[in-house]
Amino acid sequence: MHATISQTVVEADIDVARPLTPGLVAELADACDRVEDAGGGRVLVVRLTGSKDAPAAWPGPAQVHLVGKWENALRRLERLDALTVGIVAGRCNQACLEVLLATDHRVAGPGTTLDAGTRTDGMWPGTALYRLVQQVGLATARRLVLFPGETGVPALHAAGVLDEVTQDAGAALAAVLKRAADSAGTEPALRRRLLLDAGTVSFEEALGSHLAACDRALRRTDLTEDGK
Repeated sequence: MHATISQTVVEADIDVARPLTPGLVAELADACDRVEDAGGGRVLVVRLTGSKDAPAAWPGPAQVHLVGKWENALRRLERLDALTVGIVAGRCNQACLEVLLATDHRVAGPGTTLDAGTRTDGMWPGTALYRLVQQVGLATARRLVLFPGETGVPALHAAGVLDEVTQDAGAALAAVLKRAADSAGTEPALRRRLLLDAGTVSFEEALGSHLAACDRALRRTDLTEDGK
């Protein structure tokens, strides 16, 4: 039987209807700061809100150095030692997709639309393309990227980018938090990294990392039993 672990939930509300700005990067970085400072079984809930009107082309008139800062913030989110949940609502552009791809569980609320094809020159060529290939495979990613009008909520749900499309995002979040609290698992960053590496390294290269992780888990188990 799994033991219930102490749970600390950090929530961040991010308006992704805006173009890319230093403030948007700072908001994502602040969410990462707060979850890293929290204790217990950490969960970060990122609520992404789009616009009421047609979404603007992403990232807007940003310079490439700012794009680099945004990419670093996404990478930090992706590597947090915490379970991360993305909840999206409203009419969203590629900014939503980029954040969702860096989270562990993705939920679309009622009335959500997501259009990554808002640019006249095609889908923005950020690392969302890389993550799409990693997560859904080349064939599906090729269709989503080269025909970005197909990046709507139904297509993303069918591809596995979105885990849930629901009329009750609150209930969906409560269920995810319960599953996290009922798990005795720790160090999600370690397990996430092993999963991500599976698509890029050979079995022989991966074996050492997996054995090291197994040894770490065994040592932690021994310490827990000794403390009883």
